[in-house]
Amino acid sequence: MAAGETETFKSHYDNLKRIAETMRTQSEPDIDQLIPQVDSALASYKVCKHRLDTVKRTLDERFGAEEQP
Repeated sequence: MAAGETETFKSHYDNLKRIAETMRTQSEPDIDQLIPQVDSALASYKVCKHRLDTVKRTLDERFGAEEQP
């Protein structure tokens, strides 16, 4: 995994955590920021999910290759 890929995953993961924390802790919802936050969270979720799926598939291939003679 290249450094850029790690930073991309980490930055998107951090974005998801930040948005979740903001929504969880705000005393009054900021309706003007709701749609932009949801859009940003969805974009970050897609990047993280794609990266996790890629890593899982790669690990499955590598571990599968070790098991076969």
